[in-house]
Amino acid sequence: MKLILSCITVLCLFANSVLAQVTIDQELKQHLQTVTGSVGVIVTFHGNSAPSPANLALLNSIGITKGVSFKALPIAGVLATAAQVEGLANSADVKSVFLNKELNFLNYNGTNLTGVRRLRGDKVMTARNNGLPVSGKGVGVVINDSGVDGTHDDIKLGTHLVQNVMGTTNLNSLSSLLPVTYLENVPNTDTNSGHGTHCAGSVGGNGAKSSGMYEGAAPGADLIGYGSGGALFILDAIGGYDYALTHQYEYGIRVISNSWGTSGDFDPTNPVNIASKIAYDRGIVSVFAAGNEGPGSDTHNPYAIAPWVISVGAGDKYGRLADFSSRGVKDERGTFTIDGESWTYENRPTIVAPGVDIVSTRVVAPVTSLSAQQDVEGLEPAHVPFYAHMSGTSMATPHTAGIIALMLEANPSLSPAQVKDILQRTATNMPSYAPWEVGAGYVNAYAAVDHIFRNTPFGSSLNLTRRFNSNINTATVKENFTIDYNPLLVATNQKSFVVAEGTTGIEAKITSGGAAGLTGNPVNLILIAPDGAEYRSGIPVLFAQSFDRGMAVAAPMAGTWTLKIEGLQGVALPETITGNIASMQLTGSTGLSDIAGHPAEASIKMAVSSRLADGLGTGFKPDELLKRIQLADYLMMGQAVRQFIPTTGIASFKDVSGNELLLSESVTAKGAALRDRTHSYNGVMLTDGSGKFNPNGSVNRASLAYTLVQSLGLQEHALERNGKAVTVTVDGKAIPVEDAKDIPEGLEGYVSVALDMGLINAFYTVTQGPLDLYPTLHATFKPLQNVTRAEFAVIITRTHASWNSAAQPLSDSSTSGLQAAGQQWTQNLTYPNPFSESTTITYAVEQDGFVTVEVFDILGKKLNTLVSEAKSAGQHKVQFNGGNLPDGTYLYRINTGGKIYTNRMVITR
Repeated sequence: MKLILSCITVLCLFANSVLAQVTIDQELKQHLQTVTGSVGVIVTFHGNSAPSPANLALLNSIGITKGVSFKALPIAGVLATAAQVEGLANSADVKSVFLNKELNFLNYNGTNLTGVRRLRGDKVMTARNNGLPVSGKGVGVVINDSGVDGTHDDIKLGTHLVQNVMGTTNLNSLSSLLPVTYLENVPNTDTNSGHGTHCAGSVGGNGAKSSGMYEGAAPGADLIGYGSGGALFILDAIGGYDYALTHQYEYGIRVISNSWGTSGDFDPTNPVNIASKIAYDRGIVSVFAAGNEGPGSDTHNPYAIAPWVISVGAGDKYGRLADFSSRGVKDERGTFTIDGESWTYENRPTIVAPGVDIVSTRVVAPVTSLSAQQDVEGLEPAHVPFYAHMSGTSMATPHTAGIIALMLEANPSLSPAQVKDILQRTATNMPSYAPWEVGAGYVNAYAAVDHIFRNTPFGSSLNLTRRFNSNINTATVKENFTIDYNPLLVATNQKSFVVAEGTTGIEAKITSGGAAGLTGNPVNLILIAPDGAEYRSGIPVLFAQSFDRGMAVAAPMAGTWTLKIEGLQGVALPETITGNIASMQLTGSTGLSDIAGHPAEASIKMAVSSRLADGLGTGFKPDELLKRIQLADYLMMGQAVRQFIPTTGIASFKDVSGNELLLSESVTAKGAALRDRTHSYNGVMLTDGSGKFNPNGSVNRASLAYTLVQSLGLQEHALERNGKAVTVTVDGKAIPVEDAKDIPEGLEGYVSVALDMGLINAFYTVTQGPLDLYPTLHATFKPLQNVTRAEFAVIITRTHASWNSAAQPLSDSSTSGLQAAGQQWTQNLTYPNPFSESTTITYAVEQDGFVTVEVFDILGKKLNTLVSEAKSAGQHKVQFNGGNLPDGTYLYRINTGGKIYTNRMVITR
């Protein structure tokens, strides 16, 4: 009865309020329908200072007696019932009432994602570190940036910010040749941008203003701020190196974090590279941001290419590569000699670390706003004055610098070369990305420190260094272009080029702007497809520097394309612009001689090309059953599974050894999936608890469903579905899976989620009796049917897009909840898929406009145009009949509102 009365109260809540200006949180309304007592709420009063005595008296008058009020903000956090919330809603003093809900703070997610927090809370690791958590203690880290606000309690000068130096080098202010001077012990050197303060917090902020929530990677490290106070020039940056070298022993400096760079080619004689090399020789690890000029190739910060430094790309909180993160160049490397020593460089990042929407320390004064709107919406009110969101490889770099401090605390004798090797050796593979894009993969602090303590044999599963049995070979052809850009002569500011059939990708790039060098000239590179679709490089914000501009297009339409140069709003300076157009084409394959003509041939090639599966050395063996150890290998290779060996030193399995032990331990360990940001879920493969992994055992469809769902970090959603009816949705109707009784107990939720998200298919039959008006559709799953290697290739290529989707599902166990959070999972779908004759393509149109839906073969040849007309906003469907096409994988492309989506569909018979 109490629950019923509570629900009635909530339904009536606010219905009679005459104060529409009071905002009541929708989540609070929903939450109050499920509870009978008090809940935590945040009350904001009108005004801009602490709650007044009258405000506090209001709380008491309606029976609210528990909570806290802030000293500078008009906010109180209280416990209130539904009736008390109604009272607040009817008060002229109140501005809003919100649920005090748990939030996912992105820097918090970052330190979880990379294993930093797991490392600090691991008792075995603590025991190996003389009883203290690994925190970077005793390691000096220089933040070579815009400066550091040492008045912030998280990084307060005189505590673990042991020195703060103003080092601006203004040549125009000098009247004679004098030694460089530094102004030390400056409370705040970050007086212009707030960039360096944010970076310092990521390295080693102690989270004082957030009860440890926004703690940096190495809160025990000794921080040394070196800043210019504003604009950073090369001399300022080199000054940071000079200070580090001259004060290395005083502050125990072992790491220098550099979240800055430029564009151009790597030159070992560049003064920045010389400085970082001298630091390397002195045992100081240099960490550089890879750059924010992605996703095109050859956008890598040249200072980050030096073989003695660590280059850091940026990933997001889901473990994916950020679009803006700069890339290197495939297979570009070279040798040179410096100081009598021969070196080889590779044009690629070393590692990827969290760099999207990172929350870290905000400069207290005088800079008062960094991403202000995002901060207000994403942070607790009490945290807004002290923390801010920022994105970029600038944020990934100090996080990595902090991890290196943890490593050097674990073993102070490590050389910079050893640190770099361990970071790469212990990384997590990033699905579908090549080394020139992500280097070794996503950084794993937990594994790195574990390797240091125990010499754990990590690295054999690393895509960067492993030998693949099967390969899809491609060739790149470059065509140079020159355009005499003139804003008054539009017709001459472009050129045509032909994309041949079978081209897998194209990339156009501006490499030079003549005498002007593109300095101060806001020009944009545009690629126009034969169907009119436009792909734009964008115009960099900082016109004062020279930036390469490029645009890459995967699976481009064959035909005549147009490359166009355009100024900002049609205006830029006249100049001669040069560049090149690179075309990538398939030239054949190796290790796949036994798949010709196989129904899954196209999917197998796609899986091999994306490193989601591999051959066996004697061919792919498509019709052999997939073995458990093969699945483990492919999960490590293509589903972002962290490397792990039990820290107790006791192996979990008795029937595997060597590399197979690493594979089996990694896929079955708690926190296996990179998508499991908090390292709290079960492994991505099941065991029977017998002490054996059974490496040569088969994989059935139910266990594969478990694996696919766990790899996406969706354990909670699956467990919520256990014990419930298993259905599959067809045309909006839920159809029961008729052999659900055969699904092993505890896996029915996983099968449900896998079916809801299209990770694995159901099987369908149609029956119709002689007197039935309509046929009846039947669905089965065949949960105990073993999976062949070819079937795995089809499933993993068809479902891999889910790993790269925009978001994970919300905390809603329903199908709609799963679909609502990740629109890329649902807005453009084919059903059924695979299919034998025809399928339905469902697509979403965000706003009224012209839409095209086209079908291509796997080599990019257009086969059919299904839609080419204006469509209204909303969901639409179109039928595709593939009855006259051979079995294999096909692509369909949707162009709506200037956005292009490409998905796969498979024809099998």
